[in-house]
Amino acid sequence: MGPFSDERVLVTGGAGFIGSHVTEALLEQGAQVIVVDDLSTGSVSNLSHLEGAGGLRMIEANAATLPVAALEGVTMGVHLAARTEVAASIEDPAGTVEANVLGSVHVLEALNKAGARSAVVASSAAVYGEVPIPVAEDGPHRPMSPYGAGKLAVDHFVHYYAHHTDLAVCALRFFNVYGPRQHPRSPYAGVISVFAKAALLGEDLTINGDGGQTRDFVNIADIVKAILIALRTPEARGEPINIGTGHGISIEDLAREMISVAGSPSRVRHGPDRPGDIRHSVAKVDKAESLLGFTPSVPLREGLVTTVEWMRSQQQG
Repeated sequence: MGPFSDERVLVTGGAGFIGSHVTEALLEQGAQVIVVDDLSTGSVSNLSHLEGAGGLRMIEANAATLPVAALEGVTMGVHLAARTEVAASIEDPAGTVEANVLGSVHVLEALNKAGARSAVVASSAAVYGEVPIPVAEDGPHRPMSPYGAGKLAVDHFVHYYAHHTDLAVCALRFFNVYGPRQHPRSPYAGVISVFAKAALLGEDLTINGDGGQTRDFVNIADIVKAILIALRTPEARGEPINIGTGHGISIEDLAREMISVAGSPSRVRHGPDRPGDIRHSVAKVDKAESLLGFTPSVPLREGLVTTVEWMRSQQQG
């Protein structure tokens, strides 16, 4: 019997990087889990090690059109399904808003109508844009991309549902998440996985711009911990909450640390700036600690080691 043994949890995007880890943790803590994923970026291979696990059901569908079967008896929800690439959102703003904003409203409405008690929605540090760091939840908010603007809109819908329905939902604003199962096909969100792959192959690590950009990298294990805490914290209702470490590292220093961890002969080179790229992004994390009792526990180098080990196993496999 675990803390979620009486819960039936819907996880949208549950076959993705973050979603598969959340699904795994919920199952370990006794929940029944319904994963809904259209597999546009997620992969069933992320859940293959859970095959045969009691309590898991996978439904291939778009989160915006949740089938009735996905909602039967649902008591909680974790909404992770989204288009996550900043550059792609600049190329297709309308498509990004349709997927991320309208998609989120459809999920929140469905969870509310199904009688779910609580939910967590994935938000992003991209809501802030280029602002003084560390940045607190009250802003300022100056998103530099349709992706960031859309996530900020979703945060407002979270506030609406939290205060005008029976659904206790909050928005967790993830900073730069990394860890095992993050594939290097999304260069912006997955810079650590991109660097890890290059370092293990002995290839140059390419930095967009001068490398002076700073980021707050938070390990997937800490993200999962924050989500599970938030699901069971009614006091978080309606709140946007930063989930990061409160510490930044430059991309140049990150690249050199990755080369060290991987024991690689790779070198660092520089390419053009990326459109919509924020110069500095570091979280102020007081609210997560005071409201959720959450503090991150995985040091960056330790997280890089486990990420490199996972990537090495994938390359060897």
